[in-house]
Amino acid sequence: MADWMQVPAILISIILGAIAIFQLLLFLGFPLGEYGWGGKHAGVLPPRLRMMSLPSAVLLVFMSLIFLIHTHVVSSDLLVMPTQILVWIITIFLAVNTLGNLASKSKKERLVMTPLSGLACLLSLTVAIFTGIG
Repeated sequence: MADWMQVPAILISIILGAIAIFQLLLFLGFPLGEYGWGGKHAGVLPPRLRMMSLPSAVLLVFMSLIFLIHTHVVSSDLLVMPTQILVWIITIFLAVNTLGNLASKSKKERLVMTPLSGLACLLSLTVAIFTGIG
């Protein structure tokens, strides 16, 4: 695998890390509801969505770590599943997420989250394609 693949992987990790911090802020009750979860709730999210933001943050950190392990930025013997499969699953997830953000009724979510998830998706697709199968 080419060392240059580490660049998009690091960029994905930065984007996903920033979104994870955003989800953590939502969980903690920061009034950013219009930027996430469909943007239906101005201000602080309702308790159910706040509780969903914590596992979302954890999942985003995990996804970030997958890219860093896959491109050998971080070495790990913790994963028994091939990372290439996870990279493709995350790429598909990011594509669906980008479409969801684009379809949001919230202008703020469309303007902020769509470009972030779209860029992460494109970078993810780059890593998925150029690192091959297996």
